[in-house]
Amino acid sequence: MRGAYEVGVVAGIIEVLSQHGRQGPYFDVFSGTSVGAINATYLAAHSHHPDYAIGELASIWRSLNLAEHARVRPLGLLTGGLKAKLQRLTSSEPLGNSLIDTRALEVLVRRSVDWDQLHKNIDQGLTSALLVAALHVVSGRTTIFCEHAPDAQIAPVHDERRTTSVERIAPAHVLASAAIPLLFPTRRVGQHYYCDGGLRFNTPIAPAIRAGAERLVVISVRYARTPREVAADEEADVGEGKDLSPVFLIGKLLDALLLDPVEYDLRVLERLNQVMEVLEEALPARDLERVQKVWIQHRGAPYRRLETLVFTPSRDLGQLAGQYIRESLDVDRVRPLLRYLIERAAKEDPNAEADWASFLLFEGGFAERVIEVGRMDAIAKAPAIIDFFLSKPRKLATG
Repeated sequence: MRGAYEVGVVAGIIEVLSQHGRQGPYFDVFSGTSVGAINATYLAAHSHHPDYAIGELASIWRSLNLAEHARVRPLGLLTGGLKAKLQRLTSSEPLGNSLIDTRALEVLVRRSVDWDQLHKNIDQGLTSALLVAALHVVSGRTTIFCEHAPDAQIAPVHDERRTTSVERIAPAHVLASAAIPLLFPTRRVGQHYYCDGGLRFNTPIAPAIRAGAERLVVISVRYARTPREVAADEEADVGEGKDLSPVFLIGKLLDALLLDPVEYDLRVLERLNQVMEVLEEALPARDLERVQKVWIQHRGAPYRRLETLVFTPSRDLGQLAGQYIRESLDVDRVRPLLRYLIERAAKEDPNAEADWASFLLFEGGFAERVIEVGRMDAIAKAPAIIDFFLSKPRKLATG
């Protein structure tokens, strides 16, 4: 559900630029992982529209509802003969092992993206490249599925933890990238099984760079807490002799697995930019060429300083989810098991954040609030957006 923030940011960017007479398309490369893969694929498929049909994408997010899109499967992790017997008794369609019945979400993803138009946009060069990251379950290596325009050049990967596979992007690739283990079923692509790419590679910046991007719009869905907020949380954690709720722990686990790498990747990028700036000023051309040869040896391409425009939520989306549950969610229309889990989570700590819900609260009203946070964060950065997009033209990427 945090992916709704990405939609809001893109909508805000388009709003700011159109007010200053700049019409799209705005991006050349789309790179995404987890829910970012879904949004990136939609945008690439609509790159023939000046505004990427962003209003329609927001409407899709607003159409979500818990009763249809968040069905809990109490026996969803069963395997073998018992699972097959239950499926026969209930006449249900086969679904991989997962705690959530994702079939309605899958239909939504498949229908929301015009896959033929996606390939046409890439073949015609309206989009230079679409890059989707997923984790190969058995090897633990990240695969970057890449579909690119005929004249696009993708530099090779020089990292044994990652590999690139050039092929047509299909629903299976996107669903695999967003398949949180145990909650959503793993996906088979070709002969292999994949799951959520965010477990190892949350912010796929490097693939966009290898696709030729020189300026990056990076949309993170992680709220960056201030040192004061962290200290306040630690001070408030007095234990009180109670065990932490499993629902609370699931939320924190999802935070750690899917969000924490983002900030680290951005810091590394910033430090490398600073180092290269110093080297370019201090070294003669011959020595700088030697440095670049080392970069080519280890990364497959010379290093270049990259301009970035970074967006992070100005509000804690976990707290926003908790607030929505307490004030606006109609639990009476939710299935009994999910209703019980929601009510118990809200009752255990009525004032706390609901990190788990910021991932799994498939509800249009909540999506609307998250979209608006993203839109307002973009508008607040209007001067930076104008400067970034209206300066000298370069190949742009978003992810």
